[in-house]
Amino acid sequence: MIQPIYLYGSEVLREKAAEADLTQKEYLTGLISDMRETLDRSEGCGLAAPQIGVSLRVLIVDGDVMTDVYDYLAGFKRVMINPRVVESSAETCTYNEGCLSVPGIYADVVRPEKITVEYWNENFEKQTETFDRFASRMIQHELSHLDGVLFTDLVAPIRKKLLSKKLMSIAHGKVHPRYNSKLK
Repeated sequence: MIQPIYLYGSEVLREKAAEADLTQKEYLTGLISDMRETLDRSEGCGLAAPQIGVSLRVLIVDGDVMTDVYDYLAGFKRVMINPRVVESSAETCTYNEGCLSVPGIYADVVRPEKITVEYWNENFEKQTETFDRFASRMIQHELSHLDGVLFTDLVAPIRKKLLSKKLMSIAHGKVHPRYNSKLK
């Protein structure tokens, strides 16, 4: 079922998400299904459970919507339950990021170029994978959500100050994205 996406100013976006209970397979399968439908409808490339009001460490990414810019992402989809970064490269890269929970705002964010992540997939199988380029970026953005961090927290201080008026507009409900959203 398509869920509303919680917007900037919603408390759930600032909470550190709890570990998902892997014995709750039916619940997690339903949550993942809802997240996929919600992401498909919003036309985003990633979604973390807190963005739909569920403070659990679950995320999904879908590179297919980015293939017009990054053709290597064709078919790249991941579901990650209880993901944990086990290694990050010292090399960093800068990309212009946006977020479904922060509509209409984009800013450059510096993150590690490559990461290795341990996680459980949607079949409840433990995985360890290394990601680079924009795949790494999508996953790191969603991992930040699981820690209550938004991409706007990671921008240069002067840029954050310049964005503050727009962020307050979102927090006060003065934005109406093209997808179902909620402020709470």
